[in-house]
Amino acid sequence: GRHPLTSQIKNRNTKMKLAILAVLASTAAAFAPQAATTTSTALNAEIAGRREFFGAAAAAVVGVAAAAAPANAVIDYENIEYLGGSNIVDVNNANVRAYLKMPGMYPSAAGKIVSNGPYSAVSDIYKIKGLTEGEAAAFKKYETRFVAKTPSPDFVIDRINNGLYR
Repeated sequence: GRHPLTSQIKNRNTKMKLAILAVLASTAAAFAPQAATTTSTALNAEIAGRREFFGAAAAAVVGVAAAAAPANAVIDYENIEYLGGSNIVDVNNANVRAYLKMPGMYPSAAGKIVSNGPYSAVSDIYKIKGLTEGEAAAFKKYETRFVAKTPSPDFVIDRINNGLYR
């Protein structure tokens, strides 16, 4: 069978060819000789000049708009709700501030979670070196609110400091 991206690539190539054609057409129109117009007054000359200017500007805008290709980036992270927007927190990807809603977790216990890992399972948090009894008790208290999703480079980098300050 055909690869699923084949039609997207062909569609993108077609759009790119159309954009290039539009830019070439607008460029050629700018250098084409203009038909002689008879203007009897300065006001008529000013109006005709404005029409030409706005016509050329509109053609340029259409050419640029046609050349702009859509971005095909991943904009939604499937586990976004576990980064602090719900009661469940992903121990592999959530920022330290996601633990603020859990009394006894922030800053020390939460700091140890985000400073270590990645974790294959939530139970791995109990293996953190230097874990105090109080921190282990806090982990146990909220253990049902933790999940261990696959680490995502987009979020792991900001686990300790995401640059948001009060």
